[in-house]
Amino acid sequence: MSAQERKERERANRHQLIVSTARELAEAQGWDAVTTRKLAERIEYSQPVLYSHFRGKREILGAVALEGMAELTAALRAAVAEQPAGRPAVAALARAYTDFATGSPALYDAMFSLDNGLPFAAEATPAPLREAFQALLDPLVAHAGPDEEPGLFVETFWAALHGLITLTRAGRLPADRIPSRITLLVNRFVGTEELVGTEEQPPVQ
Repeated sequence: MSAQERKERERANRHQLIVSTARELAEAQGWDAVTTRKLAERIEYSQPVLYSHFRGKREILGAVALEGMAELTAALRAAVAEQPAGRPAVAALARAYTDFATGSPALYDAMFSLDNGLPFAAEATPAPLREAFQALLDPLVAHAGPDEEPGLFVETFWAALHGLITLTRAGRLPADRIPSRITLLVNRFVGTEELVGTEEQPPVQ
């Protein structure tokens, strides 16, 4: 390995260490606790070294969000792959999305609630964001009506799911009714045909 290759690998390792540490700190104490000073202390590098990777917290949030998008995509596709197409796949998609959001709330906030500097629904939208939306679109697109734009149909389903998650986390909706809300949402968007060989399971709390 050349000196340049070693230097690039060390830089990539530092980059990942900063992102991982930010995620850990946010999940433990919330994003308000994530500062460049605290991160520098935790990773045992100076703040100038940290700033050589990220210009500030917003860019760190963006890096965390991109990582989260890839993880969300994998979770959604794995859940859908285990079910037959149609309503079972959409129900599995909704449960997997909810499990992801409730299991990693700080990560979810970085992806969808906080200013991470990433452009959504634009030409410059990064690939991980596009792939996450595609993972939502693939099981749902066939259920859009003939006069409905598929992208808007999926965006509305996503917005409803996000709203249920956000209101539940804020204590505005009882958490024990999450499974019932998911069932109702899926029924409204894809119908109520009988599930074959599968049962609706409540998401992990």
